[in-house]
Amino acid sequence: MKTLDLDVLGMIVAVADTGNISRAAEVVHRSQSAVSMQIKTLETALGKPLFVRRSRSVTPTQDGEVLLSYARRMLALRDEAWAAVVRPDVTGRVVLGVPDDYASSLLPPILKKFSASYPKVEIQVVGLPSVALAPLVKDGSVDLVCATRVKGLSGEFVRFEPMVWAASPGAHEIWRERPLPIAVFLPGSVARENAIRSLERAGIPYRTSYESPSLMGLLSMVEAGLAIAPLARCAVPAHLNSLGQAQGLPEVDALEVILARSSKSRRPPCDFMAEQIMSELRR
Repeated sequence: MKTLDLDVLGMIVAVADTGNISRAAEVVHRSQSAVSMQIKTLETALGKPLFVRRSRSVTPTQDGEVLLSYARRMLALRDEAWAAVVRPDVTGRVVLGVPDDYASSLLPPILKKFSASYPKVEIQVVGLPSVALAPLVKDGSVDLVCATRVKGLSGEFVRFEPMVWAASPGAHEIWRERPLPIAVFLPGSVARENAIRSLERAGIPYRTSYESPSLMGLLSMVEAGLAIAPLARCAVPAHLNSLGQAQGLPEVDALEVILARSSKSRRPPCDFMAEQIMSELRR
């Protein structure tokens, strides 16, 4: 019998979107071994490989791309059918604040699922550093904020996000240079403070090669091989290396991810968005 389990198709999509089985496992809330086994079982049933596996990433084969296009449509149709029956009349607007490093990695699958489940809800995303989002929660300019806990921003605990040192594979071991060239967010960033504190504790001299409020700015320096960047692990693209103690770099304290709500967010669309965020990210 020709069957395609929607949960397994969800794993296929997650692996393709993240380029990494371990990250995909986090997205679908399964173990890495379970995701690997399910994909291999499906490949055996189909008689064709769906992914090309490399040391640090996986990419879809031509057959994988074909199945992927169908998988996205089938999953979207399932979510649309669920929304049409369960919550067809939820309308309104949600303004969500999120910093760059989470917006690029944690947010897309959440927004995709939410928009499929609540197609009549308008979503506006405000991308700013965590410290800049704090006053927006207080004055009600944003409804929800999913960000790092910083001074002036409190909310419900979501999870701890590990930090790593991101480096370009072709950077000729730039992490061995002294002083160590680093690309960091602007002052006020918890990621920046945690990284500098870890270097000072380890007695490693460093120089700030680049400062930016933007994740893309930091990544451009890393990709050019001019610096390494301390980043949330979830924000490191698959084509970059994630370094740590094995390379002689100090461990950096994890980031505390929280969900904050403004006083104006006590309405159904915001409740459902908050529920979606907690369901997807809490672990």
